[in-house]
Amino acid sequence: MDIREEIKENFKFKLVHKDKNSNARAGVIITPHGEIPTPVFMPVGTHGAIKALQPKELTELNIPIILSNTYHLHLTPGSDLIKKAGGLHKFMSWDRPILTDSGGFQVFSLQGNSITEEGSKFKNQKGQDILLTPETSIGIQQNLGSDIMMAFDECIPYPADKKYVKNSIDRTHRWLDRCIETWDNPKQALFGIIQGSTYDEFRDECLEEVVKRDLPGYAIGGVSVGEGPDLMEKIVSYTGPKMPQNKPRYVMGVGMPEDLLMIWENGIDMSDCIIPTKFARGGTLFTNRGKIRITHKNYRRDFFPIEPNLNDYVNQNFTRSYIKHLFDSNEILGQILATAHNIAFYKSLADRAREAILADSFVDFKREFLENYSKNESKSSKPKKKRR
Repeated sequence: MDIREEIKENFKFKLVHKDKNSNARAGVIITPHGEIPTPVFMPVGTHGAIKALQPKELTELNIPIILSNTYHLHLTPGSDLIKKAGGLHKFMSWDRPILTDSGGFQVFSLQGNSITEEGSKFKNQKGQDILLTPETSIGIQQNLGSDIMMAFDECIPYPADKKYVKNSIDRTHRWLDRCIETWDNPKQALFGIIQGSTYDEFRDECLEEVVKRDLPGYAIGGVSVGEGPDLMEKIVSYTGPKMPQNKPRYVMGVGMPEDLLMIWENGIDMSDCIIPTKFARGGTLFTNRGKIRITHKNYRRDFFPIEPNLNDYVNQNFTRSYIKHLFDSNEILGQILATAHNIAFYKSLADRAREAILADSFVDFKREFLENYSKNESKSSKPKKKRR
């Protein structure tokens, strides 16, 4: 039996409801490690850990899925070791779904012009050359045992001319076929990635080629690579509604609240980003009234929760004043509480969006949220520029 038929016994997507006034939709992704209500935001645990949080804290926040990184886990501790430990779920003591990216973004962000038809060369911590190919990427991800694996593709930089984009997407399609040939675990779903930069015709071509492979899910790649919010929206609003209705839709690497609302309105089910955790460790916290920079002097005597409308552990027990004190004192607990808050805020945003979709009121929800979020955002929320 073809692996794409076998996976249907273990991985399913149910479209629960489509908003009557937009393309926003609510669904459920069913995996061997549990169900994922959508829309969903996935916190990023690059090395098999969400920085500053224990897995039990993610469980208490009812986070349904996290993302981990193929490239980094390949470098250390190595996927063979993780396989011997019983897979990534057991290794990190996380019993819910995991999505692993392919390493393709690291080809874009770290390796420059190291791409050949075979794959991409990297150097490990010891300076040794490592060749990451479609075959090795899928092999690593199968060792990790993630519920969702991403196909190895080339993330196209911005800007890129049409000749570059055409050659790149053709290679991505050839690499996708090699990924499919290597994929042999029917408990792991393989998602294809739609590239094409900012060109509609190439997004159409890539969409057609990737969808004809009949994979369990599909992602829009090559956004959030410097093209700016207007072009990002252009790509997502053009491509998203054309993706198959009966499969999960994923936009990779998008994480500002306003961008999440945009992609959800265009029918996207999944996204991930390091923004909530990275910003938290720097003292930038998300609220319904905009971002706040907790180290600002205004919060020294602020005895309110970060976000009064959240009922999570952090907002039930700690004040802005206390968390500012922790950052001022360089206490690690400050980063821990800030991270837990930001993840709770993003979870709440996705939950509220889902409720609005089910009530056919997503457009109103988005408008009201953005009015409050942008109108009241503190001038002190912008991170200070780092000195060189």
